[in-house]
Amino acid sequence: MAKELTLQDSRPRAGETEKVTINLGLVDLGQIDLLVQEGFYSNRTDLIRTAIRNQLQLHGDVIKQTVARKSLVLGLQHYSRADLEAVRDAGQKLQIQVLGLAGIDADVTPELALTTIDSITVLGALHASAAVKAALAGRIH
Repeated sequence: MAKELTLQDSRPRAGETEKVTINLGLVDLGQIDLLVQEGFYSNRTDLIRTAIRNQLQLHGDVIKQTVARKSLVLGLQHYSRADLEAVRDAGQKLQIQVLGLAGIDADVTPELALTTIDSITVLGALHASAAVKAALAGRIH
């Protein structure tokens, strides 16, 4: 039987965080609790966050190479209404590719998004209004 564990990073950060839910076997969860009880980690989340960071560091070269090969923006990419209006006025379309967070302002209309955004690939999170996400559903990969 697996137990569901919800992680949420409560430390203040420059960017936003996302909640991740994972299922763990009871033995794994017990071992985590033992390490917390013995003082190796302050809580479950601290251990799991550390384990994830260690794995990301271990694979850091692969991540960097893939980001470069796929021409991904690493971090935060933000689009305001003015940004998209400028793209529209220039007769261009965007191919948004982000590893991290892509954000589209709440005042961007679905029509403006459809006119200016050809495709969206986000490895991480996309923050946009429900209406814009619905309009772009077929263009989000």
